Order: sequence, then structure tokens, then C-alpha cells
Amino acid sequence: MEYRRFGKTEKHISAITLGGMRFTKSWDQPRHEIPTETQDHCNNIVDLALKNGINHFETAYGYVKSEKVFGKTLNDELKVDRSSYYLMTKGNPPTAEEARKLVEEQLKTLKTDYVDFYAWHGINNQDIIHSTCKKGGPVEELLKMREEGIIKHVGFSTHGSMESICSAIDTDLFEFVNLHYYYFYQRNLAAIQLAEKKDMGVFIISPNDKGGQLFRPTNKVKNAIPHATPIQWNARFCLNTPNVHTLSFGITEPQHFDEMNAIFSRTDRTKELDLMAKQRLDNRLNDDPYSNFDAYPYQDNGSELDLPLLLHWRKLWKCYDMLDFAKYRYKELKTPNHWVPGVFATPENINKIDFSKIPSEIPLKKMLTELHEALYQAPEAPKYYPTKMKVIR
Repeated sequence: MEYRRFGKTEKHISAITLGGMRFTKSWDQPRHEIPTETQDHCNNIVDLALKNGINHFETAYGYVKSEKVFGKTLNDELKVDRSSYYLMTKGNPPTAEEARKLVEEQLKTLKTDYVDFYAWHGINNQDIIHSTCKKGGPVEELLKMREEGIIKHVGFSTHGSMESICSAIDTDLFEFVNLHYYYFYQRNLAAIQLAEKKDMGVFIISPNDKGGQLFRPTNKVKNAIPHATPIQWNARFCLNTPNVHTLSFGITEPQHFDEMNAIFSRTDRTKELDLMAKQRLDNRLNDDPYSNFDAYPYQDNGSELDLPLLLHWRKLWKCYDMLDFAKYRYKELKTPNHWVPGVFATPENINKIDFSKIPSEIPLKKMLTELHEALYQAPEAPKYYPTKMKVIR
């Protein structure tokens, strides 16, 4: 295991974080009723994580049972010395009063007197930045709790745009940021570089799932990386980025630790092979003539479509055969929200685009139409089971 200084927090945390959102049945309600299989799963994975050098555990109030099982595992089942690991949790309370109330509840659930890192969960757009960071708001209350010692360091997590992330960083209220960044989504590099200037900790979230479902890689991706698994290669890609300190790994099975440990093989030959793999993946962008059109300058186009996101998924489909991944992400647009912004590229929504702003050589309407036809999955109709009619005579 490698350990890295987590920015100005001065804590040296493991380069791999054990995330707590994937324990068996951990998303089932009610949140405080823990099945034996859920607790056993957590006990086993945390024990193996500790034995493999992981000293950073991450969870959130929104992960339903996760805080509860972590609290029991670390304190009652394994009885781990509290000073031997770092604990991160998250929450998105809308007011200062609710922030304090939530943190107090989380401390009880986690069975601890303090959390090392507390992130406001989901600072995804400018409106949220304003409401959370305003004077007298929830972030200010988190900072008060930092002064009281029940929170050691305050940061934020985000699924937002690079511009929103940079705006949140520029408030100078936070010590760390949890964000998306990996080979198959490099847009947030500028945010990482800004965080470096501010000496903030940087935690890469979901590199193996949102990073392209690399546990089910396409043949194009596998063939480009013959010397390693795509998960291992992508982890090294992330960790070789300056100021990236740790990343989650989606660990749910004992064998995942073997794959994790292999990423730390960084001989000169491994570095050479990694670079060759990157070149092969970069070359795949030539498989589509429009792969370099990202539409970021044309976001204000008169429609509710998130053009950069749609074209990003299209690029993954056309250049890397990642159709299943694109479908997986596209279906999240069925309930537009600040976690996955935008709407489906239906004919009605496409026709709202001001095409006078789009370069004439880009067949955007055709591209979006094709995208929707390939990615849209109609919701299943509810099954109808006819009942026998009672005959009244």
C-alpha cells in the first residue's frame, strides 16, 4: 500500500479507500435494521482492507445502512483502534440547524466521538454552492463543529460540472474534494489542478463504475491494455495524476484485493507498458470523425440538453464500443436532477437547440437522434394479471 498526504489536512491516507456503498443489501430500508449477511459482509471486507494496508474508510448518510454497519464492524466486531484509521462520512443538510442535528446522529450511528473528514454531499451546481456556503448556512456550521473537534476536516463531494467544482474550491472553505476523474472522463483535470494550488486533498470517486464499468470492459478496451486489467491500468492513470491522493476501488469480494495490490507494481517496464496502452486508447478516438467535438462552448444553446455529457457518452460508444455503459448512464436522465443534469435527446428536445450556434460542419441533429435511438430504453409497462370475474346471477 502507498500512503499520501491528503493536502492541507496533513493526514497520510492510503492510496486506496474502502468505500461503503456496496455492502450486501445495504441500500434496503429501514436503515437501522441490519441483516446478518450485510454485517458479515462488512466485517469480512473491512478486516481484509486493514490487513492489506487500507486506513481510510468512506461512507455517507445517504448510503442507508452503511454508517450503521461500519460503526458496528469497527467498534464491536473487529474492535479496531480508533487512532489507526481515518473515517470519512457525508451528508447534505440544507440548514445550519439540520447540519448539527445530522452530524450528531451520524456520530452515534458510527459509534465514534469524531469524524476525520466530513464532506457536504453533492455540491453540484451554483445554486447549491450559494445555499450551502452562505453566511449562517450548513457549511459554516460544519466549520464550527470543526473548531469543536467533532469534525476534524471539512470538504465536499460533487458530481457537478468542472466550473461548479472550481467555484466551490474558490470559496476557500474546504480542505478536500471528492470528484470524478479517470481516463474515460478527464474534464475535471482543471479542478484537480486548482485544488493543488489550494493544497486540498483530492479523492477520486467511482473510477471503476462511473469510470466506464471497467469490471465489464469491452474488447476494444481490453485489447488496448494486454498487460493489466482495465481497472488496474485506470487506477494507475488516476494515481499518476499530480495531486490525486486516493481513490475508491469498488471492493466487494476478497479477490478484489489481489487486483488492488497489483496496481502498485510500478517498474520502468510497467510504466512503459502503461504508456503504450494509453497511446492505443488515445488512437481509438480516430474511430469517429466527431469524437473531438465536446460542445462545451455551446452549452447555452436554448435547450435543456446537456450536450457535453451526451456527446461524451456518444464518444465512448463510437470509439470504445461502450454501448452498455452509455445506456446505463443515459437512463439516469429519466428523472432530471442536479446529480445527472439534462434530459433525453428526444426530437422535441433536439428541436429546441439553436443550431445557428453550432458549427455547420457538425451534424449535431443527426448525431443526437442516432444517440437517442441507440441508448433510450423505454420503461417496462406494468404487468397486468387479469383476475377472474365474479358472475352475478
